[in-house]
Amino acid sequence: MTRTLTGAGLTVLLLATLLPMMDSFIVNVALPTIADDLRTDGGDLELVVAGYVLAFTAFLVLGGRLGDTYGRRRVLLLGLAGFTVASALCAFAVSGPWLVAARVLQGATAALIPPQVLGTISAATPEDRRPRAMSLYTAVAGLAAVLGLVLGGLLVHADLWGTSWRLIFLVNLPLGLLALALVPVLIPDTRSTNPAGIDLPGTALLTLGITALLLALNRGPVAGWPWWTIALLIAVPILVILLWRTEKRAATPLLPPTVLTEPTVRGGLLLVAPFLAAWAGYLFALPLTLQHGFGLDPLQAGLLVAPMPLTFLAGSFALPALRRRLGNGVLGAGALVQAVGVAALLAAVLAGTPVWTVLPCLVLIGLGQALVIGSSQIAILGAVPTAYAGVGGGVLITTQQGSMAIGVAGIGSVYLAFVGLGHAGAFAVVLGIQLVVALLVAGAGRRVLG
Repeated sequence: MTRTLTGAGLTVLLLATLLPMMDSFIVNVALPTIADDLRTDGGDLELVVAGYVLAFTAFLVLGGRLGDTYGRRRVLLLGLAGFTVASALCAFAVSGPWLVAARVLQGATAALIPPQVLGTISAATPEDRRPRAMSLYTAVAGLAAVLGLVLGGLLVHADLWGTSWRLIFLVNLPLGLLALALVPVLIPDTRSTNPAGIDLPGTALLTLGITALLLALNRGPVAGWPWWTIALLIAVPILVILLWRTEKRAATPLLPPTVLTEPTVRGGLLLVAPFLAAWAGYLFALPLTLQHGFGLDPLQAGLLVAPMPLTFLAGSFALPALRRRLGNGVLGAGALVQAVGVAALLAAVLAGTPVWTVLPCLVLIGLGQALVIGSSQIAILGAVPTAYAGVGGGVLITTQQGSMAIGVAGIGSVYLAFVGLGHAGAFAVVLGIQLVVALLVAGAGRRVLG
């Protein structure tokens, strides 16, 4: 009989969730400092962020299958150990390529963690406590990205023992070791009674497709679109077709067509993908603009964005009550709230108003993000057939993370291409893209989700 997950055990699982989710964007505020210290170009800076998210995306579903087969606690420990070692490698990087490679390793090991957390909560939490546990997981996972911006600024500014930006990775070492010590004591061991096989061809094709698109978008604008970047772009739709055909024939597909052909699931993923891509591009450009464009130091930049995680958290907790009144209409309303915040921020940037006057804009942007992401997750997972519940969660997280990787590479390249206009001008272009996407999602949300 499976041991019940206690409150202390849930706290450890939430800590384990926070580490990999927060590291997706904790580096963003430190990017200018990293560029100066390692003498890296804009393309390498994008890969420091996107390389992590790419590896995280590619191995998420595989991580879930490994936990189902070999035991979730064992795979969780493996993921935490690998993540901690990779964090140390990041901290001691002496060049841009070293840091990018270490970030890819960090992302790949981080991908082993969330599936075990979700699986353990589902398998070892009593049914009456499970909704609260899942809501806490969703709040922590959603809060992590914007919280990373704040914490990154604080750590770079602290510069303890002259560590500068390296502290954002060194902080993972004691937290990772603490989690490694507590998991064997507090986390029950669970596994699937009927584990699905591992879809290696599907995993390989998904990884190749995202990598081809990311590298083309990352290196194309920097290198003047040489032939190999065009070839990578041409290869992407071919790889997508091969992936679809492979998944239709696979006994245990990575991305089951049965799930993807359900209208609400397909429509929800098509809405959330561009929304998260625009969000990731915004999170990449925002700290660079605040520091290079407005002259803020990392601490000031981190404190300026602090309203976003606070309102994201408030929106997450308000979501159940809002959904009782508006249903899936919350998604469109959230996108509209964010569109208002983005439009106001764009106007402030173009008008050259004092930087601190943008705080209300950031409040609206964070609130809108919480409503869209939370509502889309509920709608998508609620439409997944019960038999595919676990796989549906993997498909959702894979889509979310993959969209953010592509957003950093694509919109990040747009930002760097327009930086000749000044960082504020380049940021205005990014905000224009985000505004268009938010308005499209606001308009399509009700029609797609019903």
